[in-house]
Amino acid sequence: MTADASDPFLVAFRGSFTSALRWHQLDVLWERLRERADVGWYLYAVGEPPPVRAANGEQVGNFMAEMDRLLRAEHREAHCGIVYADDLHCPGFVKIYDPHDLGVSCGYSNAPPLPGWVMSLLPPCDLPATRIVPKNRQRWWRRLFG
Repeated sequence: MTADASDPFLVAFRGSFTSALRWHQLDVLWERLRERADVGWYLYAVGEPPPVRAANGEQVGNFMAEMDRLLRAEHREAHCGIVYADDLHCPGFVKIYDPHDLGVSCGYSNAPPLPGWVMSLLPPCDLPATRIVPKNRQRWWRRLFG
């Protein structure tokens, strides 16, 4: 079942986002998120069923630590640029793009790729499954939260 366009999660998902362009900006974003790790974050691996419960603070901390390791190991660029937040100083919605499925994640596209992962204070709806999630990502996610 697809959510309608007025779903609060979809409205936020389609809103304005700012990139943590440099690695030090990502470090600051992680710190802001750690400060609010226990406020009810939904951790959503796009392509998996959306979570029905918010993660606890420990799960959020583990997710961010693992995600930081994954991004730094697999996105070997001088800049980050694949993590976007609705507000870098007080985030409520974060999109994290998979380093191996970037397409046109910034700029304009009629069919931009979906992020690999979403952190949201809003309960997520099932985003359209328009891409095949690599099996190694599914195993990674299931190891983390299985």
